[in-house]
Amino acid sequence: MRVTAEYRWHMTTTGLAGLGPRRRPSQERSRQRFSQILQAARAQLVDVGFESFTCEQVAARAGVPIGSLYQFFANKYAIVCELDRLDTEGMQEELAGFAERIPHPEWATLLDSFVDHLAVLWRDDPSRRAVWLAMQSTPLTRAIGAEHEGALAARVTRLLGPLTPGSQVEAREQIAQVLIHVTYSMLNFSIRDGQSHPDAVVQLKNMLTAYLVAAEEAAARHASTRPPEATT
Repeated sequence: MRVTAEYRWHMTTTGLAGLGPRRRPSQERSRQRFSQILQAARAQLVDVGFESFTCEQVAARAGVPIGSLYQFFANKYAIVCELDRLDTEGMQEELAGFAERIPHPEWATLLDSFVDHLAVLWRDDPSRRAVWLAMQSTPLTRAIGAEHEGALAARVTRLLGPLTPGSQVEAREQIAQVLIHVTYSMLNFSIRDGQSHPDAVVQLKNMLTAYLVAAEEAAARHASTRPPEATT
């Protein structure tokens, strides 16, 4: 990766907390400007990629002074982290809707439909993949991306209760982390070369279903061999 002065500054002067917005707008006019900046950033990220992405380009595309952008964001890393946070919130809402349909005797069918829905979101909104790729650009952005994935995994852990009743909470947490990371990675792989590759989505659904079945079978075997707890 090309090492820029901005990247060196970012690595030496910021931590995880430093990659959030400098401030969040409270007035309507500021909220509109904040939203304009983020919308322009998404479009610019799709058009040029993260390596060529600059704050100056975003400000120009949003039609705001560069000083106004810097009031909210210290650098381009802070912008993409905010975009990833918003995408994570959107995914949380999708999972909440999914949770309303569990428990369900046809959970595998529900899993298929959920993955299909996510695949359509990634196919129809190229910025989701662009943001995800941008978050892989530095150790700090990857760490924040991992925090966001962890928030999703925590929700998935709760969803797994009805799907994997034989497993322990610790096992569900590990399963959830795998499910989130594999899903993001495969969705990224399903949109490449400027085209959608639905075969990758099919393989993703097969992998997730097989993994959940295997995990539950393993949990059941472990439960059957576990000695009974001592009673007093």
